[in-house]
Amino acid sequence: MENQAKNVLLTSNGDEISVNIALHLAKRGCRLVLMGNECCLRSIREKIMDSTNSLVPVEVVGLDMEDERKEAFDEAVDKAWQVFGRLDALVNCYAYEGKMQDHLELAEEEFRKIVKINFMAAWFLLKAVGRRMRDHKSGGSIVFMTTILGAERGLYQGAAAYGSCLAGVQQLVRVSALEVGKHKIRVNAIARGLHLQDEFPLSVGKDRADNLVGAAAPLQRWLDVKNDLASTVIYLISDGSRYMTGTTTFVDGAQSIVKPRMRSYM
Repeated sequence: MENQAKNVLLTSNGDEISVNIALHLAKRGCRLVLMGNECCLRSIREKIMDSTNSLVPVEVVGLDMEDERKEAFDEAVDKAWQVFGRLDALVNCYAYEGKMQDHLELAEEEFRKIVKINFMAAWFLLKAVGRRMRDHKSGGSIVFMTTILGAERGLYQGAAAYGSCLAGVQQLVRVSALEVGKHKIRVNAIARGLHLQDEFPLSVGKDRADNLVGAAAPLQRWLDVKNDLASTVIYLISDGSRYMTGTTTFVDGAQSIVKPRMRSYM
């Protein structure tokens, strides 16, 4: 029988999506290392520990996701690896979209922040975790959380830099799968749908977006951050997905299929 109690490194900026994924993983018995802003994640750790009656260990490793030095990521991943003696999976949920705006007016500083957090950090984390999985001959699963904006069928205006980074991550997943499969390392991504606190729904107004989604989206609702994503993450890090790599799985309630229709309603 499969051992569901994986050792998981999960990056988080304290957002609802990553926190709820962490909660679901802990409730499944996974041992967690949370990585990101240490002060923010300490309180999240306490929340998870309270929710699971402290039955599952949860540790925190600090890392500045805007750091441009690969050594910083190597050091952080090394600390995370040593917590439980190995890592079975990396789930990278840390993201930064910024405010929606015309990309011709996007300031260079903001552009660099978007690229560093959403693409460079993903690259450094994949290398740091992947090398350790290779060197220890343990294999493992690497999962990147992206959105439908990174795919051709989920585009919307006002987030060109963010969308380009997500598209880069989804391509990184495909080419990395070719490279690291020989080490029994699987690399996949999730293209999630939008929820009411994402920049696109907020830009049209929360009440309007909430009222109109029923007329345009097949499932007639936005993404539920508490319950819609965790099961896919659990599957992708499990042995049940042992033959699945190089894939971006859409968990979007078909939002990306009807995106032009949704925009016309809004």
